[in-house]
Amino acid sequence: MKDLTPKKSDLDPIEIASRDEISALQLERLKKTLARAYENVPHYSKAFDDAGVHPDDCKTLSDLARFPFTVKQDLRDNYPFGMFAVPREELIRVHASSGTTGKPTVVGYTRNDIDVWAEVVARSMRASGTRPGDIVHVAYGYGLFTGGLGAHYGAERLGCTVVPISGGMTPRQVTLIDDFKPSTIMVTPSYMLAILDEFRAQGKDPRESSLEVGIFGAEPWTNAMRADVEAAFDMHAVDIYGLSEVIGPGVANECVETKDGLHVWEDHFYPEIINPETGAPVEDGEQGELVFTSLTKEAFPIIRYRTRDLTRLLPGTARSMRRMEKITGRSDDMIILRGVNVFPTQIEEQILKVEGLAPHYQIELVKNGPMDAMIVHVEATEVAAGEAEREASAARLGEHIKGVVGVSAQIDVRVPGGIERSMGKAVRVLDKR
Repeated sequence: MKDLTPKKSDLDPIEIASRDEISALQLERLKKTLARAYENVPHYSKAFDDAGVHPDDCKTLSDLARFPFTVKQDLRDNYPFGMFAVPREELIRVHASSGTTGKPTVVGYTRNDIDVWAEVVARSMRASGTRPGDIVHVAYGYGLFTGGLGAHYGAERLGCTVVPISGGMTPRQVTLIDDFKPSTIMVTPSYMLAILDEFRAQGKDPRESSLEVGIFGAEPWTNAMRADVEAAFDMHAVDIYGLSEVIGPGVANECVETKDGLHVWEDHFYPEIINPETGAPVEDGEQGELVFTSLTKEAFPIIRYRTRDLTRLLPGTARSMRRMEKITGRSDDMIILRGVNVFPTQIEEQILKVEGLAPHYQIELVKNGPMDAMIVHVEATEVAAGEAEREASAARLGEHIKGVVGVSAQIDVRVPGGIERSMGKAVRVLDKR
């Protein structure tokens, strides 16, 4: 793979500033954000008053822990525009979640918010190894989902040529990669696997493609999957993190030269890690739930938003800003099976260890009499698609899951193509209990 380390002269000065400089800027912006939220958003003025705190009480960054959390239900309770700090007429864009489990969560942007968003995505892409003038193939979904347009505006801000294909039409994805020769693809990791399948179905060698960088986000994925994708395409696979409630993609990103965790762009987003059960902050280096406070958003300031993502904060390496470890799972995605905590990424890691299995899978939870049971649906590779080979793979995977994760699972190894492909975020768990 090509060395794509950016020059220090190309970085924003704040990316390599001292911790004292970063902290001073954060405190200045935090005070303004707390005041903005309190003065302009009825939800926050009531929440702060109920908690007995006022924006003036924030004298240091540690004082933020005195302020109340924001959760997804707060956004739903204030649907559609109740959480905005500007008149609706000042919004130039609205995004929303799918709302499959209730009312959608709605977020909005002023013109300056869009400008900041484009800037942090451009910074993320530069950290990933993308350069001005590169062609960028955007296969994230466009629309109310923040992924497609977030990636699009960031790529344009960096000075790239954008191919806005969105998700789906997988044969056409491969055709356009072959014809347009982009150096970067931005896509969910699960859909990248579908694109890899299509390369092979068309008889094309993915290692001969023009792709040098894959910027993958919107769902947890493992370092084992990174290794598989990098080997298949001879490209760098880099993690990007974001969520619509905080801004969208571009909250944090790995640096291509280290790939040792995602540097949080702390000049715009203040991270905390808390104990997910007690809500108490934990020290850097300890695992817990990720919480974010926006520092520069105008339309939709967010205060101590509980992401439900589980990770830990680490010191900076390639940049001065702190890193967050790759997301291991979400507290609300955690499967509790017969008293054992299981995350889908743990199952994925074991699948990728078994020769003869493809990285396409789905976990089904069912009742087996009074007991919960887990069925792992996975598929064989072309070279191990025979019945005997599939039975052997199933036995090995069952042993791995039992030995490493600590639960027994029924393994269903299907023929190649037997697992439905995702065109966007993968649905990994089907809970039928």
